[in-house]
Amino acid sequence: MKDLLLIALFAALGAGGAGLLGWAAVRWLRRRSMALSLFCVAAVTVLAVTSGTFAVAQAMFLSHHDLGVVITVLAMASVVALATAALLGRQVVAGSRALATAARTVGSDTGFTAPDHPLGRELAQLSEELAATSARLAESRARAKALDASRRELIAWISHDLRTPLAGLRAMAEALEDGVADQPERYLQRIRTEVERLTGMVDDLFELSRIQAGALSLSLARVSVYDLVDDALAGAHPLARERGVRLEGRQVAAEPVEVDSREITRVLGNLLVNAIRSTPQDGVVAVSARREADEVVLSVTDGCGGIPEQDLTRVFETGWRGSAARTPRRDPGEGGDSGAGLGLAIVRGIVEAHAGRARVHNVVGGCCFEIALPAARA
Repeated sequence: MKDLLLIALFAALGAGGAGLLGWAAVRWLRRRSMALSLFCVAAVTVLAVTSGTFAVAQAMFLSHHDLGVVITVLAMASVVALATAALLGRQVVAGSRALATAARTVGSDTGFTAPDHPLGRELAQLSEELAATSARLAESRARAKALDASRRELIAWISHDLRTPLAGLRAMAEALEDGVADQPERYLQRIRTEVERLTGMVDDLFELSRIQAGALSLSLARVSVYDLVDDALAGAHPLARERGVRLEGRQVAAEPVEVDSREITRVLGNLLVNAIRSTPQDGVVAVSARREADEVVLSVTDGCGGIPEQDLTRVFETGWRGSAARTPRRDPGEGGDSGAGLGLAIVRGIVEAHAGRARVHNVVGGCCFEIALPAARA
């Protein structure tokens, strides 16, 4: 037992010196090549084994022949270990360089191109993360392009919608100023109508800017969807009567939701106004509400004839108006949405602010807009 302790002590002393030297070398090489660091670790291991073995052999007073045999064995083992470490280091460096080259393709138009060089598990995982990051960047870039195109389209629509009423207001003001208006009261009524239309457009723009900036403040309260639908139908009834469209509340369940009543009523009002304007005379606009799992789904179905499939994904984009059949021309003096293509964008923004979802799909003879809101907790 005593001999084993002495051997352990001599081995520790021999290997300890190599370990201290290796620790200093590793710290000095920590900012250098990984291959050099790996080779240094292997060299320190070989040196520690060699020095420990040599110290024990000296302590045991081996013969010169036996000591030579031990040294020869250690030398051969050291050569093999260092060669293996050098080969491993080259593989790691080659994989790292291949991954660095591939990383330059992150965010490019062609997407991330994974390296052909075989990688270790860690580098392969890093390659997968780079591929996922590149995909997210491409998706974000596509969204940014779509948003930019949507904004340009919105500016074009707004410019057109502003130019028409402003030109009319100028003409009517000049007629009143020159005293050539044969019916001043009619002109004043038209001026007021156009001003209200412009006010509605500005209000919608302000509301949309608040939604997109995340500054929409909600006053949540527990309310029944039956009351929300009833209020929205009452507000849309005059326009429906004028258009000759029949409003129906079909299977409206009295499910509780925790929402901002004013904002959700506006959502339903926008959907109803769009549905009424898109439905021909003697048509039907139906509203329903149902419970699905932990959501309450409210739907507005119209008789517009349907939306082209390629437009279904763009319905809730800012400035989208769709085909001429979907967006009939406004009559003078007609109230409701500003007509600037903001109504459905506001719908989606308000619903998403309530942690809900807005969607649309075609049905026989028309389309169905649905908003899904989280059901109130019991």
